[in-house]
Amino acid sequence: MPGEIHEEQHPFTTPEADRDPVRQMRGRLVAPVTIVTSGDDEGSAGLTVSSIMLAEGDPGSVHFLLGPDTDLAETIHRTGRCVVQVLASADRDLSEVFAGRRPTPGGPFAGLEINRTEWGPVIGRVGNRTFCSGVTTTQHGYSLLVSAKVDRVEVTDLNDPLAYFRGTYRHLG
Repeated sequence: MPGEIHEEQHPFTTPEADRDPVRQMRGRLVAPVTIVTSGDDEGSAGLTVSSIMLAEGDPGSVHFLLGPDTDLAETIHRTGRCVVQVLASADRDLSEVFAGRRPTPGGPFAGLEINRTEWGPVIGRVGNRTFCSGVTTTQHGYSLLVSAKVDRVEVTDLNDPLAYFRGTYRHLG
């Protein structure tokens, strides 16, 4: 693309022949974009998560994949609770911050309206969220599968959700 430093493929991109086929297939699944948070008086953590699903039932449950060495995995393990917050297309900036793609002086929560709950920090501008407890974790491949019971759900209108497909953000509106 004109004006870019590298007109061809990004120099740090894994060559196609060396790419993990499972990761390639996962990239072909349209995924919701969420921010999962957890925390208490000892500290808080948050991370953009797209490998996630909810299961109906009594109680309902949430299941998602995390890197086992992330601050969020450590905080969820300590607290046994988390909040899953579903992003709208207008929240792409939040996704970038919590994914570590956009630096924020003071950390990802800096400058945001944050409400402290027993499940962890809630981002005020994000209206769709699930509050979870009873967290269990299991190592699967390179990821940690986190499963938790749904304690409470807050739902607002969401006509243009932020989605992730083949390494880029998309919107459906």
